Amino acid sequence: MAELLGNERRTHYCGDLRESDIGKTVCVMGWVQKQRDLGSLIFVDLRDRTGIVQLAFDEGSDRSVFDKAFTVRSEYVLSVTGVARERSSKNPNLPTGNIEIFVESLKILAVSETPPFDIIENSKANEELRLKHRYLDLRRPDLQKKLLFRHKVAKVTRDYFDEQGFIEIETPILIKSTPEGARDYLVPSRVHKGSFYALPQSPQLYKQLSMVAGFDRYMQIARCFRDEDLRADRQPEFTQIDLEMSFVDMDDVLVMVEGFVKRLFTETLNVDVPLPLPRYTYREVMDRFGSDKPDMRFGMEINDFSKIVENCGFSVFTDAIKNGGSVRGITIKCKAEILTRKEIDKLTEYVKGCGAKGLAWVRRAAGQVTSSFVKFMSEEEMALLLEAADCDEGDVLLIIADGNTSNALTQLGQLRIETANRLNIERSGYSFLWVIEMPFFELDKETGEWAAMHHPFTAPLDECIKCLDTDKGNVRAKAYDLVLNGIELSSGSIRITNPELQSKIFTLLGLSDEEAKTKFGYLLDAFRFGPPPHGGMGIGLDRLVMQMLGAESLRDVVAYPKVQNASELMTSCPAIVPEKALKELGISLNNE
Repeated sequence: MAELLGNERRTHYCGDLRESDIGKTVCVMGWVQKQRDLGSLIFVDLRDRTGIVQLAFDEGSDRSVFDKAFTVRSEYVLSVTGVARERSSKNPNLPTGNIEIFVESLKILAVSETPPFDIIENSKANEELRLKHRYLDLRRPDLQKKLLFRHKVAKVTRDYFDEQGFIEIETPILIKSTPEGARDYLVPSRVHKGSFYALPQSPQLYKQLSMVAGFDRYMQIARCFRDEDLRADRQPEFTQIDLEMSFVDMDDVLVMVEGFVKRLFTETLNVDVPLPLPRYTYREVMDRFGSDKPDMRFGMEINDFSKIVENCGFSVFTDAIKNGGSVRGITIKCKAEILTRKEIDKLTEYVKGCGAKGLAWVRRAAGQVTSSFVKFMSEEEMALLLEAADCDEGDVLLIIADGNTSNALTQLGQLRIETANRLNIERSGYSFLWVIEMPFFELDKETGEWAAMHHPFTAPLDECIKCLDTDKGNVRAKAYDLVLNGIELSSGSIRITNPELQSKIFTLLGLSDEEAKTKFGYLLDAFRFGPPPHGGMGIGLDRLVMQMLGAESLRDVVAYPKVQNASELMTSCPAIVPEKALKELGISLNNE
């Protein structure tokens, strides 16, 4: 039967005890990792969030304490008092491996049923089972270390921005619905039947209004919500390090965030991040890597071969160029022995799944040049192509031709990552970059209409304002993304503060004056009362921690995550609510 805590009070955490504590009377509390019965001796490994310490019970000492120790099982909760002493059999794998506690007093504070899985590091237990019992899963040392690391990241974040003069302001969770690309989570109002709040996709407008209010520098570790399909780096609710600054341009924001990145990586990982971080335009990263969030820890950059092959006899190449497209490719160095014809065929099927019509290739191995199109090119043309591609003995060249250059670049970007994954190309370390001068508009392929690539409050580059009506595809924005190892960590921009320009952007995005006033009238009104120039960004805390730790999924760095269908297995959330609650809200369900 469980005992009461009484006057027992902990003096040390389990993992904090060291040889310097030998001879001290200590009190520790925690969970039983395992018990070993050696007849006249019983050893118990006691665990808390700091680590494990060994407890020793001797039959020849206090028999009642020894008999009680005999009854303990895994995950029992104990309070023990005893003397720290040197271990006779040391464990070099534990920080506490040189000492143990010779127990004089033992209380069993709680008993435990046999857990559905072992509480050990790197558990191989079924993930669904672990998520259903997340409170047990979170006892595992590897998960606890990740969440303790996340806490440290949050602390360094607050400390840094406080030192830089930022004010932490909490913005509302129940807000007006103004979808920012994804669907809103809607919350019905009982008082205002038929009306709904939304959960914020970001604090965007409130932080801009905080600049209008004169707070100058705002930060918040904000909870955000988006009703969208899940994947490995996405959850329906997530945490964002949200920033906004007044009287700044893009350089000011980027330098501020770079200082944060350097401080964070130094204090948490002891990793020095060289500054300034490299900056690339959107056009440059798309041309070189086929992605607006490139992983630059390895090469395989994209090259344009259009000029070389424009007059060759291979119609796949020449037709693509005649249709206004291009012929581009990547060279995989020193992998010809691995990238056999069979493996290249697999990559061909992969790029077809990405929308490509096919994959042309050249393979140089055993002193021979083999290719899917060699018979259509002269020796001179092939030699020029191989020289331009830096394709030497042992290399493989992969080429995509498309009448739409954007398609070819995107497909090659996907092929670049897929090939690196299949070849297990080394990608260690942390590679940061800024992507700047993002397109302001992007064309919706389904509707054929222009949409804001970031959000409609982003300012266009000054020289692009004159092109808003005539050349939307070439309008660039004062927008910037921070990329780490091929993952977009953050997105930000300098904001529009001119109410006339903001109204024009709404119009160009298909919002009537009435719609714009209904959705954003309060923002336009605020801009009539002296808005300062301002800009900021939001940094995904979950993704940041995931990348810093090299975790495979956001579920590894979020305490209580959702799964692929946006449900939480532990609490069976979401759940059906009583009919009475729906009636109070004025809601009836359509069960079709």
